[in-house]
Amino acid sequence: MEFFNLHTHHFTNQPGILELVNQYPHELDAKFPFYSIGIHPWYITEERVDADLKIIETQLQQSNCLAVGECGLDKRIEIPLELQQVVFEKQLLLAQKFNKPVVIHCVAAFDELIVIKRKLNISVPILIHGFSKNAIVAKQLFEQGFYLSFGKYLLRNPALESVFKSIPQERFFLETDTVEDGIKAVYERAAQYKETTVEEIQKIINNNFSTVFGIQF
Repeated sequence: MEFFNLHTHHFTNQPGILELVNQYPHELDAKFPFYSIGIHPWYITEERVDADLKIIETQLQQSNCLAVGECGLDKRIEIPLELQQVVFEKQLLLAQKFNKPVVIHCVAAFDELIVIKRKLNISVPILIHGFSKNAIVAKQLFEQGFYLSFGKYLLRNPALESVFKSIPQERFFLETDTVEDGIKAVYERAAQYKETTVEEIQKIINNNFSTVFGIQF
């Protein structure tokens, strides 16, 4: 594996690139080589939650379903946080049951995220996708055992350079999410900021992938 894209909504099927394609249970397309599946807080429909959770549980038993997510908490939407927390916690427990990592969407709710992880005693890897916050928040998260994934903001926001430099090499991943820029561009920016080569970033990500997902490439 030359490149690993932790989180994308655009499957490109390029050789040498392993893409973890985001899937929602109510519109599941399981044809992708590898995917994650979860109830995004934006798309919680209360009367559909139980059915969605059953789909997630079924898919987590498939070998090409590598993770739960994206799921999480978002304080800037109208869906009540209490409902978000209930749905999120049920997904975390499924991840724990099937020993799958979790890809997280978190907006203005990092304290709540940490509290829930502790409360439920979640031991599977939890990865914050699309990280864009400051070094203080980053340090708080990786010291609590979270992984941080960087993508479009690494390409768009120069202020993230110092934050990314502060992340231990065993704690980060790279992604494209919804942007058109390819994962290679993200690797190149990561190498620039870490003052190293793309090949070294590849080694780091491959090691982290093996640690988190238990798959060797």
